[in-house]
Amino acid sequence: MIVDSIDSMMIMGLDEEYERARNWIATKLSFEREGKHSTFEVSTPRQKLRGKEPYPPYTKTTIRVLGGLLSAYHLSSSHSPNGEPDPIFLEKAVDLGDRLLSAFETPSGLPLSMVNLAKREGIADPDNPGLVSTAEVSTLQLELRYLSELTGDEIYWRTGEKVMHLIRNTLKTPLAPVFLSSRHGHFVRSDIRLGSRGDSFYEYLLKQYLQTGRAEPAFKDMYDSAMAAIQENLVQTTPSGRLVFTSELQPLGGYEAGQEENGNWRRVPKQDHLVCFLGGSLMLGATDGGNQLNRKLFSDADKANWKLGEELIKTCMETHNTKTGLSPEIAMFRTPNDPEWVVQNAPSDWYIKGLRGHKPPLDARYILRPETVESLFIAYRLSGDQKYRNWGWQIFQAIEKHCKVPTGGYSGVVHVDDPTADVELDDRMETFMMSETLKYLYLLFSDGNVLPLTDIVFNTEAHPLPVFNPTIEPNFK
Repeated sequence: MIVDSIDSMMIMGLDEEYERARNWIATKLSFEREGKHSTFEVSTPRQKLRGKEPYPPYTKTTIRVLGGLLSAYHLSSSHSPNGEPDPIFLEKAVDLGDRLLSAFETPSGLPLSMVNLAKREGIADPDNPGLVSTAEVSTLQLELRYLSELTGDEIYWRTGEKVMHLIRNTLKTPLAPVFLSSRHGHFVRSDIRLGSRGDSFYEYLLKQYLQTGRAEPAFKDMYDSAMAAIQENLVQTTPSGRLVFTSELQPLGGYEAGQEENGNWRRVPKQDHLVCFLGGSLMLGATDGGNQLNRKLFSDADKANWKLGEELIKTCMETHNTKTGLSPEIAMFRTPNDPEWVVQNAPSDWYIKGLRGHKPPLDARYILRPETVESLFIAYRLSGDQKYRNWGWQIFQAIEKHCKVPTGGYSGVVHVDDPTADVELDDRMETFMMSETLKYLYLLFSDGNVLPLTDIVFNTEAHPLPVFNPTIEPNFK
């Protein structure tokens, strides 16, 4: 929590809290830690391929801790007496980065899902043996590249870059299944989706291109192809309210370990709250990272992506149309092919699946997620449209009303739209509440010169890293 939130303290001018956090990192933070620590990003709740039981709450090491340390280092010059970055953050980042490299010691070079930091040993996921998720392996490159840029040591950069080479060489379509074989390095037959286990793969294609000042156009090519494939294969519209959403593709016949992706697919009108990052990401890509704001100069593809981004943000806001004003973890959307039980019982545009049970389904939760406010922040910065601030203020008010705990902190909500009971809290505050949700809300109402999008890329945990001209020669071209 401290490392994940320290850059929020710096951005918000919480100087006393920052000094306490900085001193804790300098004197107490140690990575000589036994146990299973997630190497990168796995969404919460993390679901198994063959079931729906949540994984244990592993530390999300790269995006939260390494990203937090690198962001703090970048921002610390403004908090330093001599105007230089604070070396303690880089020292800790190097220590952690060295320990994380052990996760990549596999036949394919794809990192294992977990790592024992003390023993410097990668650990396979026991629930999905032999597999790693696409989002996991492709959501650490921003951090590793910046660590190499700061230290001059290429090992971090090349280790992450090797993963992207493998993905590019083995991916048969622009849309990636959510699982790969850690041994053989090929994709296996599994869902294609923009939510859990898939989301940040697409996010980091664009951001790797932007991070190095557009020195690696291959990332932009992959990103453009993926966005076009999303438009063609995943985008749907509800028949009644004409809400635009993205669906998921699930392979017919189930999962078969080791089988490469092929066969027929079915399209499921399901959208995770996680997917709400995509609206802002599409608008960021359409403007070349905020460098081209004149929409008259957009290409046809950029115009389509900007429009889709606007529509997806609108849809995400529609899912906040609940008793609490908070959106559910997962929304199902109406289609012309709905079964009769949906036609008879579901609202006209979207609904929460499984509400007829004795307990609210996990889909009905709000766990303080940041993705919608992330897109609102980006959309406002790029368009200046006041509606994005208005929507952000609505969400902030709903969080304050329903999620704030009188004794301190915030909690998720068990059921965002229960018409018969008082709001029940789940007694859990994810660290992304402090590192992402509140940060993006703060930045939404800040001036545009505070972390300008042209100079910064945010990692998937909202840690700002600088755009730089690489001194290490990229090989991904």
